[in-house]
Amino acid sequence: MFTNALNRLSNDTQEYINRLGKYQPDFDDSLYSGCVPIRAAVLVLLYEIDGKIRVLLTTRSKNLRTHPGQTALPGGKADETTDKSALDTALREAEEEVGLPRKCPHIRIICALDTFVSKYKILVTPVVAFLTDVSVLNDLKASDAEVDLIFSHPLEALLDPLLASAEPDLVPIGSVDWPYDVEYHNSSDASLPWCALTYRMHRFRSAASPIKGMTSDVLIRTAEIAYAKGPAYQRWPTNQTPGFTGTHKSLAAVLANVQ
Repeated sequence: MFTNALNRLSNDTQEYINRLGKYQPDFDDSLYSGCVPIRAAVLVLLYEIDGKIRVLLTTRSKNLRTHPGQTALPGGKADETTDKSALDTALREAEEEVGLPRKCPHIRIICALDTFVSKYKILVTPVVAFLTDVSVLNDLKASDAEVDLIFSHPLEALLDPLLASAEPDLVPIGSVDWPYDVEYHNSSDASLPWCALTYRMHRFRSAASPIKGMTSDVLIRTAEIAYAKGPAYQRWPTNQTPGFTGTHKSLAAVLANVQ
């Protein structure tokens, strides 16, 4: 069934999805032997519109205690009583936040990416999936308690921000949702308080709240794999090894010292 649905997509999209499907995470979970990190998962739900891949995003409710009003992928912390895997967590949270049925027959799981580390020392596993029937989007409903808005963004624009210029409904420059004087993307560096590494925060202008932080990190990596190319901007801080291996090692050391 998925093969038939895939064949209806553009040739380019088929190639991008195939690349993602072949991806094998390189995350070494043994780093955390002897300590118990908090785990979470997010759903990177992709779909095709007019031959281009888009990704489903949300703006978190301004009433939430953490990250109020920020852009997010559907997801959250693992529930140890019900979730057996990152996939379980991602699908459960997507159902709770945007009303996406966790057993929707039009969703195909593509891959899991390497686990990311949040600034709150949480391990986050992105689960990439593809929606083969975009009519499902019409039935999504934002959770009153958790989500203010459901929107989308072209995936490739996370590598080349200029591609967002084709979006008809970007928020105005200088507005509350994009209080910057640059057109589509900016970045800044900051030290992580619990390790000797620098974090580069990327921000992307969208149709709603900025795509930034871990959400942008996850989508940049998804796009790098799908399109087999790097970003048009400087991804990592100067003189820092690309990737999150150093962050994982630092977090494992911190957790080991507090067990």
